[in-house]
Amino acid sequence: MLKSDFYYELPHELIAQTPTYPRDAARLLYYNRSEDKIRDLVFHDILDIFQPGDLLVVNNTRVINARLFAFDEKGRKFEVFLLKRQKIDCWETLLKPARKAKIGSKLIVNEELSLTVEGIGEDGIRFVRFSFDGVFEDILSRVGEVPLPPYITEKLADKERYQTVYAKTPGSSAAPTAGLHFTPELIDALKEKGVDFAEVLLHVGLGTFRPVKEEDILDHKMHSEYYEVDEKTAEKINKATREGRRVIAVGTTAVRTLESVADENGILRAQKGETDIFIYPGYKFKCVKGLITNFHLPESTLLMLISAFMTREKVMEIYKHAVEDKYRFFSFGDACLFL
Repeated sequence: MLKSDFYYELPHELIAQTPTYPRDAARLLYYNRSEDKIRDLVFHDILDIFQPGDLLVVNNTRVINARLFAFDEKGRKFEVFLLKRQKIDCWETLLKPARKAKIGSKLIVNEELSLTVEGIGEDGIRFVRFSFDGVFEDILSRVGEVPLPPYITEKLADKERYQTVYAKTPGSSAAPTAGLHFTPELIDALKEKGVDFAEVLLHVGLGTFRPVKEEDILDHKMHSEYYEVDEKTAEKINKATREGRRVIAVGTTAVRTLESVADENGILRAQKGETDIFIYPGYKFKCVKGLITNFHLPESTLLMLISAFMTREKVMEIYKHAVEDKYRFFSFGDACLFL
């Protein structure tokens, strides 16, 4: 299976630079496999599509100000992306330019915060130890920036628009963007209709967005990400599965969490840990029966995941329609619903 099998042409002007206001006014491409029909809707229309008993599973991670700028003793500037916390003061980071960050290199962010490179990984990964005066999270909130994807070049006026309205647990380097379309009012309306919600946690890091470099996708190595599924969530999902109700993942991060912990019968056990699950065509889904997601980059692991949920051919057909109909793509773009 080749990376090029998942390529599509996307005009640059269709890459969304700003979020839609209000959140649930984004467009929604709805495809139901039993109908084999594409419908062009608005995200708020999910209120008419979902049924009492449906269970939506959301990722309640919160994006941290994971982008820092630092300088070495020669005055050279470095960009530091926090990926995964390993200890109180130790982080796995993506550091640019990595070739200039040797073991022992000390970089200064400001008078409160500095870091020392203690280990080297692949593809620009550096393991660093921070030195700081005060509470690290407080300092980070002041000196760090929201790490918007590189294809977004416009400044974000409201940082909360890169957070879901149900974000709780800080730790992500990127937002689980399918959830950006929900408003508190829409969630309340869905609950009033009888749609249930459950929360999982997956801290979004490099694993979700790392480019596939190898032409044979089976040679691609996923970066691991931290997840948690608690007893309450496991019990709620297992009950829905046993009763034959639909478990619908909000975003690919929720999919990866659920499929990482479900057994062959779709039953979950409460647990926490690291997952490097890579879902591509041929994968048999154990738990997830529906998916809300955004439009993904060509040749990305996320496009491969939804191609496993549908088929590659159907996804390419849907994306061709979306391009022709001028949907907005990627993190601040429009949404898809696949059932």
